[in-house]
Amino acid sequence: MRHNKNHVIVIQIVAGNLNIGKRGAKKLLSPTLQEGLQRYSIGEKLRALRLRKKVGLVELGRHTGLSPALLSKIERGKLFPTLPTLLRIAMVFSVGLEFFFTDDRKRRTVAIVRRHERQRFPEKPDAGDDAFYFECLDFPVVERKLNAYFAEFQPLAPAKVRLHQHSGIEFIYLISGKLGIRMGEQEKVLEKGDAIYFDSNLPHGYRRTGNSLCTALVVTAP
Repeated sequence: MRHNKNHVIVIQIVAGNLNIGKRGAKKLLSPTLQEGLQRYSIGEKLRALRLRKKVGLVELGRHTGLSPALLSKIERGKLFPTLPTLLRIAMVFSVGLEFFFTDDRKRRTVAIVRRHERQRFPEKPDAGDDAFYFECLDFPVVERKLNAYFAEFQPLAPAKVRLHQHSGIEFIYLISGKLGIRMGEQEKVLEKGDAIYFDSNLPHGYRRTGNSLCTALVVTAP
């Protein structure tokens, strides 16, 4: 606590959030800082995102370790979260920090990804025996409703297929080759032009079953 002849400045750290204000005053930050942060509408974005996902304050508090009262203050613009706190919230909703700091007027509702702009990644870095390589087809979009990928599948022995699962659904349209999709103890084989839609909570894995190039459009959604 620091005193001067005009007023008292109170600096308080609350659950990792910096709360700066004049005792007895309504504004927690200087007008300049407050104006700079308010233009991002962090609280409004958080509330809209939470309601769209149908998550209550108590439930969000359980997932983030933050109190419902603190989350409510953030939503109402009474408290500005630190970056680590905001990151914890962002991870719950599977959005990046940029979601909260992008000007709504500049959000990309139309985004084109040129072929030369795409980056190729393995299934798991340094894991070896990758089942596929993928390229993100929608990376410029800040708030995606789905995730779209171009995938190239690799030949694997059935015993080396790694099963994984994630929330939501998955859709695959096979562009070329033959693809084996293992679900539990069963393997379903797709050929060029085939498509499959399935609940991605089911443990599943992939392998190229033919000798020719095997590529597909893969879409996942929460």
